[in-house]
Amino acid sequence: MLVFSKTAGFRHDSIPDGIAAVKQLGETGGFTVDATEDPGAFTPANLRRYDAVVFLSTTGDVLGDTQQRAFEDYIRRGGGYVGVHAAADTEYDWPFYGGLAGAYFASHPAIQPATVLVEDRAHPATSGLGRTWNRTDEWYNYRSNPRDRAHVLASLDESSYTGGTMNGDHPIAWCQNYRGGRAFYTGGGHTKESFADPVFRRHLVGGILYAVGESQADCRPETGYRPLFDGSSLDGWKQAGPGSFTLDDDGTLTSSGGMGLLWYAASDFSSYSLKLDWKMAGASGDDNSGVFVGFPPSDDPWSAVHNGYEVQIDATDVPEKTTGSVYGFRSADLKKRDRALNPPGEWNTYEIRVEGERLRVWLNGVKINDFTNTDPARSLRDGHLGLQNHGADDQVSFRNVRIKELPFQGD
Repeated sequence: MLVFSKTAGFRHDSIPDGIAAVKQLGETGGFTVDATEDPGAFTPANLRRYDAVVFLSTTGDVLGDTQQRAFEDYIRRGGGYVGVHAAADTEYDWPFYGGLAGAYFASHPAIQPATVLVEDRAHPATSGLGRTWNRTDEWYNYRSNPRDRAHVLASLDESSYTGGTMNGDHPIAWCQNYRGGRAFYTGGGHTKESFADPVFRRHLVGGILYAVGESQADCRPETGYRPLFDGSSLDGWKQAGPGSFTLDDDGTLTSSGGMGLLWYAASDFSSYSLKLDWKMAGASGDDNSGVFVGFPPSDDPWSAVHNGYEVQIDATDVPEKTTGSVYGFRSADLKKRDRALNPPGEWNTYEIRVEGERLRVWLNGVKINDFTNTDPARSLRDGHLGLQNHGADDQVSFRNVRIKELPFQGD
């Protein structure tokens, strides 16, 4: 990858520390790093050598027209972008870059501690964090809120520091799929100390691995969801059948024993987008579990099996019973599934969208299944949601279960 740190405005004294940190991360993470401040590196032939370009606290107008065109073409051909801190204080007159970065810098208060609210704990840049992250940095305010255009990974609690100007919705790290490429931005990294902090370094390398395509994540914009399980309480949920789920201090549910079902009894749903993060514990990927939808209320977990539909998690079974399949009814698109799936031990995100009798599944932002129920004995139009605990040898973790109810548009 290429680290670009040219400045035509304010120059951060942390740039050398940032370059050194990315090179060290490359040594341990298996990617090579070149660093430059020469805009001449932005040619089609040279950019093809790199999986991603890091704009490391660049400022002002740093690329000419020809170089901008080369970089636009690079992104459109699937290149990756990583913006660090003052990358948002760069190229104000280049709309493509503004869209890629996600938002432009507006102002900042003094360096001070603040609380970061981690909104997405499945993305590799934030998967190792708790629900809050307390750190000291120079906290940018932005000219616009990127939430409607990008997927927000973390935001600032403006009540935890002074000088925030974004009316309580203050994204500070985000990702997006942009014009064919992948983009990750973090507002951290003003201070030299940031690049010596192992937690910030994990945050940064996670963003890099997403940008180069080594880790998969759902980076579509996400608005309008409400939590069904936010990591702190199982209010509204009931356990049917044997086994259980353990609620860990980090807000993760981990299955134990079975065969049972943790189901949301407080409400049924008819037209919705359900999102949740999940992870298999075993190295083989042979940890059976699934997400059930469209079943009637019951204390018998087999009622969900016989009356609803299961979106499977286990990656080792036959096509119609493997990750992303509607279990026993329709296989996922296995080529798309395999490209989108993170390995055991890493977090994945499902979106399960039910509209009428149609059920669609996205894995880490990639649509892998599209199924329509035609069985008159079953219906997706009304029913409950549940998480399966399959057996003593199957350990699967879930967190951040959220839903957005949708207007029904008909079949």
